[in-house]
Amino acid sequence: MKTFAEIIRKARSDKKMILRQVASITDIDQSIINKFELAERKPSKEQVIKLAECYELDKNELIIAWKSDLVCYSLKDEELASEIIKVAEQKIKYAKTNEL
Repeated sequence: MKTFAEIIRKARSDKKMILRQVASITDIDQSIINKFELAERKPSKEQVIKLAECYELDKNELIIAWKSDLVCYSLKDEELASEIIKVAEQKIKYAKTNEL
């Protein structure tokens, strides 16, 4: 299971692109992209979509990797992480059916 950082770093390597090229295409500063690749900074959803388009990656899969990283990093030190995720899933279902 790869992290968002691993996915975009590999995608750039596979495309044989340098950071400057990616920055030019995505309009994201190359130092920020580097921090994304090192998992030192988290992108916005807009930036994730731009990177998916640049690397010709499935947008939804990249968003899932990005969001799941955010959840993981948020809960990794929580003893009750699994229970928190179960309750959050129930809350999401409830919110979607009740348009909260």
